[in-house]
Amino acid sequence: MPTAPPPPPAKPPASARALLRRTGTALLQGLLPTACALCGAACAETLCPPCTAQFFGHDRPRIPRCHQCANPLPAGAADGPGPGLCAGCLLHRPAFDATVVAADYAMPLDQLVLQLKFGHRLAHAVLFARLLRDAVLERPGFVLPAVLCPVPLGPRRLAERGYNQALEIARPLARMLGVALAPRLACRVHDTLAQSGVAPEHRGRNVAHAFAVADPALVEGRHIGIVDDVMTSGQTLHALAATFKRYGAARVSNLVFARTPPH
Repeated sequence: MPTAPPPPPAKPPASARALLRRTGTALLQGLLPTACALCGAACAETLCPPCTAQFFGHDRPRIPRCHQCANPLPAGAADGPGPGLCAGCLLHRPAFDATVVAADYAMPLDQLVLQLKFGHRLAHAVLFARLLRDAVLERPGFVLPAVLCPVPLGPRRLAERGYNQALEIARPLARMLGVALAPRLACRVHDTLAQSGVAPEHRGRNVAHAFAVADPALVEGRHIGIVDDVMTSGQTLHALAATFKRYGAARVSNLVFARTPPH
């Protein structure tokens, strides 16, 4: 006579499972300690608490920035004509309507961007998204976009790098803000030279007509948010925003981790 199979082992209660997970996580961190990406101190996060407080704490001095391009504003600029806009945006209005940044692209924070962009440190993207979320929520009167779109890479550069750092930032940022993500809303119709290797006076020409919109129905009449890691001259963001405007976007805002200060 066949015997009945033994009953399955009882699962530990939920509290015990949670304790096991915490113990396993603590053990793993003890065996493989992480280090702060800036100072190298042992810590459980990408940045240690002192570095976080120094560069992103609420007590650090706030830099008044142009609402449109996020360049620093000189003292008293907000009280002159065109409050909240820099002289460059007053003279030559870019296609985008607003820019929010979390930091300046300067030492030592530029190393975080380089580690993500060229060092496959993809965990940095979550940090950038969290800091960008905080910057967005701290921006008075800022209206969230209806959809987020990362700046697309060309096929050749995407194949070389293996990932798009702007998309890696946009994914967690969309979740944190509760905004829809459209990773393929825009595409590069041809590979362009890296803007960092192009003379500033030629950067606009380098990205002119470089972008196309895959689904115009998602753009017409809507507020589009463009996500990127660094904004330098702003020409790439201007070209992409202009493309969205040609397809009927009502508003375009840039959400960028770091802004290169003007020289």
